[in-house]
Amino acid sequence: MKIIWSPLSFDRLESIYDFVSTEDQIAAKNLTNRIFKRVESLSNYPERGRKVPEINRAEIREVFESEYRIIYKIEPKKIIILTIRSFKQLLPKTDLK
Repeated sequence: MKIIWSPLSFDRLESIYDFVSTEDQIAAKNLTNRIFKRVESLSNYPERGRKVPEINRAEIREVFESEYRIIYKIEPKKIIILTIRSFKQLLPKTDLK
């Protein structure tokens, strides 16, 4: 399956990198690499993530990496990475556009 990153998800990943890199650039690189690997693994197993509790729709799912939720949508022949958020944050509906 093809993986597409939404502009919001890319912005969030960049913000995460910037935040972590203020303390440790190597940790920031390692974290973003792990997030990329987790996302890449979805192309083989897109339904392995759980349904997002706030939405409860089968096509909107999430997987976790460290303390971050990677929220994505399954569509025919593609996966869209919608956003990345701290697991402490609820998902606003505006992140699903």
